[in-house]
Amino acid sequence: MPDKEKNLSKVAVIKNELGLHARPAAMIAKLASNAKSDIYILKNGQEADASSIIDILALACPKGSKIKIRIDNIQDMKILYQIFDLIEKGFGE
Repeated sequence: MPDKEKNLSKVAVIKNELGLHARPAAMIAKLASNAKSDIYILKNGQEADASSIIDILALACPKGSKIKIRIDNIQDMKILYQIFDLIEKGFGE
């Protein structure tokens, strides 16, 4: 039986020099706010609501941080990949 959480999540590494600061957090929150269900960012056992800039910033993700993006609804798969791509591209910085 497939691992449901694995199929609804992706692991990414923060690549930009300044880490996951306010501007990238706002970019993620904007994408996540369009989701049909909740989207979370997880780091070291902590979980943040991806639609909340404050929650994202509270994770304290400098360059090199490994995070997991998790969706609750398969219909949000496109948003999961949009957030993953944003992180992979260093938020355009």
